[in-house]
Amino acid sequence: MSIETLQQARSEAVAARARFFETLGEAQQRLKPGSLAGEAWSGVKNKSAEAAGNAVEAVKQRPGTVALVLGGLALFLARKPIRRAATGLVARRRNKRNEGDD
Repeated sequence: MSIETLQQARSEAVAARARFFETLGEAQQRLKPGSLAGEAWSGVKNKSAEAAGNAVEAVKQRPGTVALVLGGLALFLARKPIRRAATGLVARRRNKRNEGDD
């Protein structure tokens, strides 16, 4: 091997080592908990925005269906107050009938 070949090989090795340490530094930076959390939060925000956009489009395409589903959900969530109100009405009617029988 000639001296020129050895010098070129040494120079390539130094350059490769510098690239390796640069890549290692970048990897360490990306693997820091703060960086990982930031990337995860950014991904969640992007997906949430995309999901919201899709939901708006779905509502625009089928407003009747959405209204029906939301109405059903509201009735489901309000089932106890509705049951109490209906029970109260029935009880008052029975009381009025019983008072009329006296």
